[in-house]
Amino acid sequence: MGIKVLFIYPNTYGMNMLPPAIALFSAILKKDGHQTKIFDTTYYATDQGIDSDGSKEEKLNVVPYQKEMEKKGLRMKDTSWKEDLKKLVNEYKPDIFIMSSTEDMWELGIKILGEVKDFKFKYNVPVLAGGVFPTFAPEICIKYDLIDMICVGEGEEALSEVCMRVQNKKDFSNVTNLWVKNKDGNIQKNSITKPVDINKNPIIDTSLFEEARLYRPMAGKVYKMYPIETIRGCPYTCKFCNSPDQMKLYKGLGHSFFRKKKMDLVYKELKYFKDVHKVEYNYFWADTFLAMNKKEFDAFIEMYKEIKLPFWMQTRPETINDYNISKLAKVGLHRISFGVEHGNEEFRAKILDRRWKNNDIIEKLKIPHKYGVAFSVNNITGFPTETKKLAFDTIELNRNIDADNANIYSFVPFHGTPLRRMCEELGLIKPETITKCLTNKPILNMPQYPPEEIEEVKKCFPLYIKFPKSRWKHIERAEKNDKEGDKIYKELKKEYLEKYMPKPDADPHGGAEDFKTVEITTSKNKPGHEDGLDYH
Repeated sequence: MGIKVLFIYPNTYGMNMLPPAIALFSAILKKDGHQTKIFDTTYYATDQGIDSDGSKEEKLNVVPYQKEMEKKGLRMKDTSWKEDLKKLVNEYKPDIFIMSSTEDMWELGIKILGEVKDFKFKYNVPVLAGGVFPTFAPEICIKYDLIDMICVGEGEEALSEVCMRVQNKKDFSNVTNLWVKNKDGNIQKNSITKPVDINKNPIIDTSLFEEARLYRPMAGKVYKMYPIETIRGCPYTCKFCNSPDQMKLYKGLGHSFFRKKKMDLVYKELKYFKDVHKVEYNYFWADTFLAMNKKEFDAFIEMYKEIKLPFWMQTRPETINDYNISKLAKVGLHRISFGVEHGNEEFRAKILDRRWKNNDIIEKLKIPHKYGVAFSVNNITGFPTETKKLAFDTIELNRNIDADNANIYSFVPFHGTPLRRMCEELGLIKPETITKCLTNKPILNMPQYPPEEIEEVKKCFPLYIKFPKSRWKHIERAEKNDKEGDKIYKELKKEYLEKYMPKPDADPHGGAEDFKTVEITTSKNKPGHEDGLDYH
């Protein structure tokens, strides 16, 4: 008969991509004969941080999309999340709570669990927490009274085993990949097994989620969009990312954490979502989509010819060339997201472990527009030891890249990243501090580059990139959050929106039966000149 599993997903509006890991776990547990439900706070007012996409829209980093969301009926719930949660729990009566959480959502997750603690303790319902944050900070997470177990690393096998033992009323203290809190308060730290074979996983269970969670904005339009896993892990070692620590966690266990899904299985999922769920747009769930050899790439192209749906991918500038972008554009590539991160070559190599020349980045990023593919570049500022002067090197690099969107984010020293350890060693953050990315100001307080200066750079980043340098003194005044600065910023923002903000994309299909390359007219001038880009 199985047990009743309730997933807890702490989240906030603007971070509305469907969580594929939970959808995968649900599919696995249903296959084992269990029931699953989810309590997801994405569309509730939880007073947790700021609206991610809303903040990016305010800072001119995304094409406005709220009207499109409203057209689809996608809006915040007007009911209390606390009351809805208690009603769900009392009616469903789960046998186990499973919470998946990132670091910035951890405190919200604990807040959610706090609302059902009476039920938990009355019926002795165990709570298992997993995800990126519990994996890399288990010693912090396990200390919470409401947490009984922590899953360290991948959860497919551990969750299946735990639920089987809950069903059979057996002890689960020795399940691999788990830290388990015993009745005496001692922690049982079990070993980690080898990485799972992702080719044996079932198709993710999207039925777990309400309809609104299946839609996401992209370039000002809103699509029914499902995540498709092609690669798990990343072969690169960027120090602001947890990929190096993932590789270390699984080192010596017989298989690299970096794995690729067989193309016939990718096709099976794509075809299923298109035919059964009427998906409109594909989101490839891969840290670096083009981390594949030519044989694998050509197999993808042949496979995707039949799918004929627009798709988004993220990758690194060094992974693209005329061959792969021209091929991808013909089968449906709609947009690309590139990680550039920082504009100073020496700083980027030393602090971030990204060893690429600016001229090479600039040349590579000329390729997408040749084939009618729009792209965004992602940048970060506020790294440890960075200065405002160094941040302007990032601005200079972006001025030489004809991106459709140039995004900038505050650096966040997440647990499980090399730069987190660097920040701790420099005394910039305490080991026990739980970080958040959805905040109004950067978390690091560095004398050479204080939070207010970081926010000034972020506020005017798109303006510095697009407007000519003759206007930089004016923009510099707009950085300040005073009456005059706000007035100037408001004027510059209006001008920017009129001249430089990409217009919402038309139908990516262009009305054609087959996906064809669409000509995009771009300015012959470099960004930063008076003439703006001509988007269609």
